[in-house]
Amino acid sequence: MIHAKNGIQVLQNLQSVISPGSGIEHWGASYFGPRYSTNNLASGPQALITEMSANETILPHFHGVTQFQIFPSGVGMMAKLPVQPLMLQYKDHHSAYGPLVAGAHGLTFIALRKNTGDSAPVYLSKPGYKDKLLPSKRRNWLSPHIELSTKPVLQFRKEASFDPLFDVEKITDELAAHICRLGANMSMAGPDPRLADGYYVFVANGSMEHNGELLNDWSLVFVEPTESSFQIKAGPDGLEALVMQFPREETVQ
Repeated sequence: MIHAKNGIQVLQNLQSVISPGSGIEHWGASYFGPRYSTNNLASGPQALITEMSANETILPHFHGVTQFQIFPSGVGMMAKLPVQPLMLQYKDHHSAYGPLVAGAHGLTFIALRKNTGDSAPVYLSKPGYKDKLLPSKRRNWLSPHIELSTKPVLQFRKEASFDPLFDVEKITDELAAHICRLGANMSMAGPDPRLADGYYVFVANGSMEHNGELLNDWSLVFVEPTESSFQIKAGPDGLEALVMQFPREETVQ
């Protein structure tokens, strides 16, 4: 199955959320799936946007599922590393990260998970967190800053590109993350979904055509590994998209 959601619809449905870690009010909405889940058997993709309050701190924590995390707006710090638009994080399941601190004007992140599972945050500041830790590769990678094109440069681009965002020499499984750049109405075949455990396509700039609809900035598509192919097609303004592929991994019990 291919799941698609226009970013405009998601941003129009932001609601007040009380952070389970800090108790501070911020804003959030769901692309796919519930906002929180403690059910290890919960299926289907889960993708959530969070708009942090100014100077808010999210304490160190981990999730029971693997995730990518996009930073499309605002600035902040993750531990000692600065985060700014556009940057991408990859984190294996049961791998702690943080604190995540928003700047004076807020910070936005979008968490992407291939399955919902037991995805609720487990905070290292709360007792009993060690009982919930399970084996993992413990990767917690943050990409370099990803530069996006100006509107005319993107629209009139003549050649497609598909460039890696993480050091491929450090990857020993199916994990992959790329920035795809296409001029107006250009297209390219996406990765074969059957080779890994599904992937997301995030519209970072321009628009993407899917089933006759134009998906604008911050739109998402999730391609399940049961699909045989997916075509990434730019709209009339061109397209810059993040393509984030999940590795196959053992079932977490």
